[in-house]
Amino acid sequence: MTAILIDHDVLALNVLEEKLIQNGKIEIIGKYTNPYQGLVESVKNQPTVVFLEIEFAGISGIELAKQIQKELPDIKIVFVTNNDSYAVDAFELKAADYIMKPVQVKRLSETINRLLELTNKKTESCPMVCCFHTIKFIYYGKDIEEIEVKWRTAKTKELFAYLIHHRNQSIRKDVLLELFWNQEDLKSGYSQLYTAIYHIRRMLQSIGFNITISSLENSYRLELNDVLLDVDVWEKGMEGETRYVTRSRFLKQRKILDLYKGDFVGEEDYPWAENERKRLRALWLSHVKKMADYMIYNENRYEAIALYLRVQKILPYQEESYVMLMQLYDALGDRYSVQEQYEKLKSMLKEEYDTTPDKSIRQWYQQRKVKQINNSGIQAERYLTLEYK
Repeated sequence: MTAILIDHDVLALNVLEEKLIQNGKIEIIGKYTNPYQGLVESVKNQPTVVFLEIEFAGISGIELAKQIQKELPDIKIVFVTNNDSYAVDAFELKAADYIMKPVQVKRLSETINRLLELTNKKTESCPMVCCFHTIKFIYYGKDIEEIEVKWRTAKTKELFAYLIHHRNQSIRKDVLLELFWNQEDLKSGYSQLYTAIYHIRRMLQSIGFNITISSLENSYRLELNDVLLDVDVWEKGMEGETRYVTRSRFLKQRKILDLYKGDFVGEEDYPWAENERKRLRALWLSHVKKMADYMIYNENRYEAIALYLRVQKILPYQEESYVMLMQLYDALGDRYSVQEQYEKLKSMLKEEYDTTPDKSIRQWYQQRKVKQINNSGIQAERYLTLEYK
């Protein structure tokens, strides 16, 4: 179970962190005194629980919790505060708990046990094959359980991926031989193909996934039956949602978009999958942009930043994420983050493509630097004027 801590009081933040570490049942993945940064990091890293103060300058912890829940409906919120007057508000938000400061070890232990009970409740889930980023097998639902699979050979794994990609289609055996065993003589090639299919069937049977591979006269045909495929679930969830985004569509799409963990079998990097990788990547980026535009239109720039940071993490060689983050940080007046993104962009382009940012981007960045220098000069002049007066 993972947690993020958000509190304006550094001392209280450190005390809570120390007590959680002593308890040993929660992994702390971040702590923040800035509530807006805490929001961005919570959406980006999706912890199990957020421990949250209520009283901040500029925004209440109640409002912050609403924004976090809006993006992560299943997240648990625990309020930690000196003020007991917000208990009713916390109850209406269905907060997991409401702890008064100073935090007592026994009381905190009760909260953690309650959190463990809530997160360990099993819900109905379905078997799913995942192909985004890498091939894996999970039970998909509110709780996601990954099943460990050992492949006999790398070729067996690739053959399964190829059949999944061509699901519900008959694939000729000579095509498979040419693709996977073109260096072997015909007899040896067929022997290895039959052996690989045998081991795939045994593996599927051992994990209880009802996927069938039928052997026809000259071909094989894979059918998923009642097993889900992340690509199918993801694409079906996008149907009818391509034109524009509304709040109801946004909430529906958020979980669907999260299925995209990276390029289609990107970790394996099979050459035959390149066209599918490009197609799905373009589709995902298009939807991300629509969602980010919706956030910006509604002045939720921190949420848009979290979304583009996710794009940057999954697809670090996409230039657009760096540019959009520079613009969003600029709109918030965060010149340090603008500079950080520009430097990251320069480094990525140099290392991967041996090039520099586009002229328009360089000009935009230089204009912002000049504007910052001018603003600093004006502020310094005002200060000196006041001093002399």
